[in-house]
Amino acid sequence: VNEMQFKKVLSMIQQGVKEGAKLQCGGKRWGNQGYFIEPTVLSDVPDDNICAREEIFGPVQTIIRFRTVEEVVERANDSVYGLASAVLTHDLDIALKMSQQLRAGSVWVNCYDIFAAQAPFGGFKQSGTGRELGEYGLQQYSEVKTVTIRVSSKNS
Repeated sequence: VNEMQFKKVLSMIQQGVKEGAKLQCGGKRWGNQGYFIEPTVLSDVPDDNICAREEIFGPVQTIIRFRTVEEVVERANDSVYGLASAVLTHDLDIALKMSQQLRAGSVWVNCYDIFAAQAPFGGFKQSGTGRELGEYGLQQYSEVKTVTIRVSSKNS
């Protein structure tokens, strides 16, 4: 992390509060050296809030109220981004349904930020192109070629 990202995250937190989110904790620099930000929790975040619409890439948790699973999926998919998502539930049917419906490159169920070298990682929409890791990750380093040769009948 560098100074530019540090300032961007702090600015997004401040803007999010101005746009109606409630700062529950954090939101400030941590320590005197480096570019560390306190873990930050924002609640009652409106859907049009910068912290709900943009990828923050900082220690910020947004809490957004919902009534139904269908509402959650619709609101989550109403974004130009789709890197990753997480579903926390005890209901396997809900987990499977949401995993299919969420437009994100990774869906973690009852966990977060888990990677395996065999599993491809990458986003949907404006959250990246291509995949890293796994067999899909190797495709960008490969070129497929078809060679067709007519062989005389005496060699067959």
